[in-house]
Amino acid sequence: MKFTEVTVHTTSEGSELVADILWRYSNYGVAISDVKDVIALQRDKVMYWDYIDDALTRDTGEALVKAFITVEDTPAYMPQIRADIEEMKVNSGGCMPLGSLEITTRTVEGDDWIEIWRKHFRPIHIGGRIVVVPEWIKYDPAPGEVIVKLDSNMAFGTGEHETTSMCLELLQEYLTESSVCLDVGCGSGILGISAVLLGAKSAYLTDIDPVATESAAHNCALNGVADRCAVIRTDLVGEGEVIADIALANITADVLCRLAPEMPAHVRAGGTLILSGIIEEKLQGVLQAFGAVGFAHNKTVHKGEWYAVSFTKE
Repeated sequence: MKFTEVTVHTTSEGSELVADILWRYSNYGVAISDVKDVIALQRDKVMYWDYIDDALTRDTGEALVKAFITVEDTPAYMPQIRADIEEMKVNSGGCMPLGSLEITTRTVEGDDWIEIWRKHFRPIHIGGRIVVVPEWIKYDPAPGEVIVKLDSNMAFGTGEHETTSMCLELLQEYLTESSVCLDVGCGSGILGISAVLLGAKSAYLTDIDPVATESAAHNCALNGVADRCAVIRTDLVGEGEVIADIALANITADVLCRLAPEMPAHVRAGGTLILSGIIEEKLQGVLQAFGAVGFAHNKTVHKGEWYAVSFTKE
């Protein structure tokens, strides 16, 4: 079977936004190649090489995001991908470095790339308890660890990116066994699934992307939590009557601000709201938008260029 390998040239900051777009069109895999990952592996002593070219550890700020789509789907999908990338650029308003956003393509044979893509993922430890494990890797948990399995054909959200890991770390601070959680823009379902595996009573997962909701439902079943997770395809929160003790949204700042007026109706008084996907230039706007609708700011954390915040519903 032949595939088109689509490569978008972007930055570390823009890589997951681009990956989120590409996941809309690929059922076969998206991978991010970022020099920062190589630097981190060396710094944290996770991996050793007998020799490594100095050029590979020079932080150029560039990242490559690759997706694979069938040759048959390529004529229909490529114009849509280009349009979505351009829309993302416009919506960023110049507040985030996105690089050239050059798009290149090539035809590749067979499924060899799947094995290469799988090798990219390793168990990821987050916040002391959570370990995100690709479903094809055997992992023996240490005492107290909670394993979150994700399928190889997953949507946006693996725990690798700072925005996701900050959400998971904050979640572990506020979660109780009686918590009902709401994961807005759930992607792979990692946040809602983690909440239930950590002991939450139940979770509602929403996303407008059908690939995301299909992936989230599959991952819920994979983790044995489908009976406590409801996956709903809707724009943002939708018109449902879900009222959560903890609500999470890992999206972009502009979308978060659009979400603000809806959230008070979906978080209990005294409940917690956790937001991520925010760059520094947009942080005050997010704080003001949610402060204006009755959320008291608790905490701000950041990793790299990204920020996450928590609020209490007044």
